[in-house]
Amino acid sequence: MHNRAGRQGGDLLQGHNPAISPMEEGEDTLRIDNYQAQIVPVSLQLRAHLHELTVSVFWPHRVNDLEFLIDHGQGYIALDEIGRPVGAAMHFPMGNDFATLGMMVTPPRLQAQGGGRWLLRRIMRDCDGRDLRLNATRSGYRLYKNAGFVDVATVFQHQGVVGAVPKLDALPGMELTPVTADDTAAIADMDAQAFGADRRTVIHALTCVSSGLIATRSGRPCGFGLMRRFGKGHVIGPLVAESEEMAMQIAAQLMRQAQGGFLRLDTPCSGQLLTGFMNAAGTPLFDTVTEMRVGPHRRASEGLQTYGLAAHSLG
Repeated sequence: MHNRAGRQGGDLLQGHNPAISPMEEGEDTLRIDNYQAQIVPVSLQLRAHLHELTVSVFWPHRVNDLEFLIDHGQGYIALDEIGRPVGAAMHFPMGNDFATLGMMVTPPRLQAQGGGRWLLRRIMRDCDGRDLRLNATRSGYRLYKNAGFVDVATVFQHQGVVGAVPKLDALPGMELTPVTADDTAAIADMDAQAFGADRRTVIHALTCVSSGLIATRSGRPCGFGLMRRFGKGHVIGPLVAESEEMAMQIAAQLMRQAQGGFLRLDTPCSGQLLTGFMNAAGTPLFDTVTEMRVGPHRRASEGLQTYGLAAHSLG
């Protein structure tokens, strides 16, 4: 299946869409005004350059957040002739046939010069043969649409200072306990069911830097949530559950641990229950992005589902 989807993505770049032309081997430079920009592989040594870019577009990432992404992804930074960063793009392989795209940082000046298309061509060439998923901001939506990505869902970004977390009625038979190292395999299995791809390596790394809760019913795992430091405070994600009500139970207990601090949750769930709960807890809707894909739809729509993204770049 992944070969068919990968050829689809490649065809979109190589002939069916003139907006994204094929990248020739060695096409590593782009003329911007009176100088040449060159792309180089992203690395920990260049994390300060990546941070400079995210600050320029008002993204909240700390240097530590970027180090985590660099450790688990691949990609490029575009540098001008005197080494100043002018753009970036990354992808994050999940298993053998899937990847998420992210950290596409293209300030307006670079966009106007075709820099977004230039970086996207290179990343999609690197991902040939994989199904792809990304979260598009309003400024990047048209670029991805022209490259053949199709809409999947709206992702709702809730954030704010956690206030009084509403008390919820307990769900019969469900228990919530802190995540331990022994739960990592079960968490990765649940995440794969909900996410639609195996991202075991990323999940293991996230459990190492997060606090978390695992939900069980009659001793069987049925959901989980992780919370870690990110940006201005904390982020909850991934959040996986069998129902909106279960997701709220997990989120509520995590949010009480972060009470009085800044917290963010990015959710593809449009349900009024979760929306109302997040608003009441002091974390109202702040913004939206559009989840898009090349290849078949993979995210589960029944049973275990994703109620909180790990990150925009990681899905």
